[in-house]
Amino acid sequence: MERPDPTEYQPPLRLWSHIWRVLGMLTLSAVVFGTAATAKPDLAEWWWFLDVLLGAAMYVVVFFRRRWPLPVAIVTALAGTVSGIAAGPATLAAVSLATRRRWREIALVGSLNFASAQLFSTLTSSEDPFWLLLVVNGVATAAMLGWGMYIGSRRELIWTLRNRAERAEAEQDLRIAQARGQEQARIAREMHDVLAHRISQISMHAGALEYRDDLTPEEMRASAAVIREKAHEALTDLRGVLGVLRDGSTGERLLAPQPIYADLPVLVYEAVASGLRVELDDLVDEPVPEAVGRTVYRIVQEGITNVRKHAPGALLSVRVAGAPEDGIDVLLRNPLGFGPSRTPGAGLGLVGLTERAELRGGRLDHGREGATFVLHAWLPWTA
Repeated sequence: MERPDPTEYQPPLRLWSHIWRVLGMLTLSAVVFGTAATAKPDLAEWWWFLDVLLGAAMYVVVFFRRRWPLPVAIVTALAGTVSGIAAGPATLAAVSLATRRRWREIALVGSLNFASAQLFSTLTSSEDPFWLLLVVNGVATAAMLGWGMYIGSRRELIWTLRNRAERAEAEQDLRIAQARGQEQARIAREMHDVLAHRISQISMHAGALEYRDDLTPEEMRASAAVIREKAHEALTDLRGVLGVLRDGSTGERLLAPQPIYADLPVLVYEAVASGLRVELDDLVDEPVPEAVGRTVYRIVQEGITNVRKHAPGALLSVRVAGAPEDGIDVLLRNPLGFGPSRTPGAGLGLVGLTERAELRGGRLDHGREGATFVLHAWLPWTA
């Protein structure tokens, strides 16, 4: 991945950002200026005037450090040679330039700041040995540049992680859209390929009954029997098509009858027999319509699948309640899994369930509540 330009990950400076930077500069300038004034009180008045004048100018120049980072850092470093007040702006400009992490710029500005600080210390200090000033200025310069490079590295890391997250979300949305389109295309192809032949036969025999008025009762009964048989075959093929669309792992036709609400305990029993921990709390006292019961079955089935994939060993609590006047409420809760999931998932199963619930006039929500994953759905008793 190509390294981003520093201007891309620099955060905007708000009012508080400016305030604490100015306070830091003023503190550093006061320390350096006060130390020099104490050590050399007999310096000429023009020196102090020049110090204040240059320092005030550098406080203005440093606010342009993001537009012209290298020139501002060089100018403030040179001003620090004769101005203790300029030490604050010079430090901020150097740290800001170091966040860009360009070694040539850092080497140039670091050398200038070290030489400037050493010269100013030598001119204004009368007691400290030269080697001590050398060590102190070297450590201060290295710490200043190191801190700037650390800030720049952290900013780039945060910017990279944010971009990756945004890109992953966009890719996930694209995969969901592609999955929906592919599923719709598969449905259309399967319906056409499997049912077109049966429907054409039914249409042919029905047309013969419409236009033939010379058929005997036995012939009419035979033609009606053929239509009934072809219609039955079409329904059988339709069940097979829906089975193919629902089985994404094997691709085999599922010719068994579609599940209903009464099959829910069997689903839970099979999950428990396979080693999962599932508790079912069934509070529905009346017979559930087949279409709604089938949707409830699929929701619980998806919840069991998610636990098996992402939180193996966790207890899945399933609560189903409802009545004809209130609709059916389905609530699944399980603790989040520890560590990475055993099986990666794209979340397309939940997307399909959401669409299924909305098509039936209901709703489905899912997400985290603390350390628990919750899948909650509500369906009307009748569509």
